[in-house]
Amino acid sequence: MKTSNAQQVAVIGAGIAGATCARALTQAGHAVHVFDKSRGPGGRLATRRLEWVDRQGQASTTRLDHGAVGFTARSEVFQTFADNALHAGWVALWSPVLASGSLPLDGGPRLHVPVPDMPELCRRLLDRGAVTWSYAVDGVHKSPLGWQVSTAGKRHGTLFDAVLLAVPPAQAAPLLSPYRRDWARRASVAPMQPCWTLMGVASEPEHEPVDAERWDVSRPPTGPLAWVMRNDARPGRARVPGQAHWVVHARAGWSRRHLEQTPEWVQQQLQAALADCLGRPVDWHHRVVHRWRYALPLAQRGASAEPCWWDASLGLGVCGDFFGGSGVEDAWLSAQSLARALLQRAGDTAAYPEARRIVA
Repeated sequence: MKTSNAQQVAVIGAGIAGATCARALTQAGHAVHVFDKSRGPGGRLATRRLEWVDRQGQASTTRLDHGAVGFTARSEVFQTFADNALHAGWVALWSPVLASGSLPLDGGPRLHVPVPDMPELCRRLLDRGAVTWSYAVDGVHKSPLGWQVSTAGKRHGTLFDAVLLAVPPAQAAPLLSPYRRDWARRASVAPMQPCWTLMGVASEPEHEPVDAERWDVSRPPTGPLAWVMRNDARPGRARVPGQAHWVVHARAGWSRRHLEQTPEWVQQQLQAALADCLGRPVDWHHRVVHRWRYALPLAQRGASAEPCWWDASLGLGVCGDFFGGSGVEDAWLSAQSLARALLQRAGDTAAYPEARRIVA
């Protein structure tokens, strides 16, 4: 779709919020350039590639989803998006077998899971615009000519009409401070929950009892673990005979208490907790830990009616799941609200209803 008021827009962050906002604006005819500090899309919709040498001396690789487990839909508009993504083959439905005694899944027994890996959803949303990877934006600069972004003191050459931030609030705060100190203050104190994650490949037990419980997900009601997941039980993931692919998320409280511990110590603790959960030792082939410093916002539903921040006079906006939510749907809804606000500024209000159906 073309528009006579096409804007040059910089989007900082290529997670679900940034990718959603970029897709909606691109569909409405605007020129969007996404910048992300990582080497690929996804943000917390993340997959880690592991490489190691196996016991036969052969190089081995696998991919494990070490961020968000999946998502559900509460609102009608996001359910429409999820249904369209399912029809397009971007996601699959997963009804994991829960361990006995596990807490139930939030939002129902089925999860939407991007295939073949978690970043694929963002990859699809970003397939129509410009993206610069490995570009950690540490400054945004407003002049009479427009906005520029910079990294390590070097400015990108493009002038933008608007800059939209889709990064964790603690990372957005210093970028906002020169222009909207009120936003910067609020972003700097927005509560976020950390998460230590263990992921790896282990051997399947050779002689399990015939009545041994087999499950895909456990959400222990007590202890240090929040989620235990067989990654290779998920749709579109490779299953290797004799192997079990595990992803383990620690509870936010435990992660917060041990946030600055060494990865080696955390790995030992989470390995022991997984063995306790399984009721047997785990024979590891390869494993690593990852620290999510900003894993999820602390849900404060009803704390704010704002779905995003937008200053039309500056051409500066912020979106993300920390606007009163805590998940993929909340990030998506916030991004859609910010895209709509910019389209209204550009005089393209008629383009927004079409832009809402961003799977096309």
